[in-house]
Amino acid sequence: MSDTIFVNGLVLHAFHGVMSHEGKVGQPFKIDLVLDIDLTDASRTDMVRDTVSYEVLVKAVSETFCARRYRLIEAAAGAVAEALLQRYQKVRAVRVTVRKPHAPIAATFHDVGVTIERRRERDPG
Repeated sequence: MSDTIFVNGLVLHAFHGVMSHEGKVGQPFKIDLVLDIDLTDASRTDMVRDTVSYEVLVKAVSETFCARRYRLIEAAAGAVAEALLQRYQKVRAVRVTVRKPHAPIAATFHDVGVTIERRRERDPG
């Protein structure tokens, strides 16, 4: 069995995109996170130190996602996933979904996006 921490529907205004106007005016992006983490200690101790604080998690994601302009949301999602694995040693894997509901596409759609999963590499021996 696997335990998870999740955040769904985090909205961040950023300047990602291939088109030049996307870098000037920006747009909202919707982010969903799923962290694979053993929550056994937290469920027994009832202490924040044994888990990942939602507030600190959201702050880390916001800082990473908005720190620079990415042309591709694939790159932005990858940067978030790598940052979370680096920051939280208790996290075994992370899934980051980035939705771009205002992508400059000549079509009617709800949203488009990517999902990236990254897993902590195990020590070779």
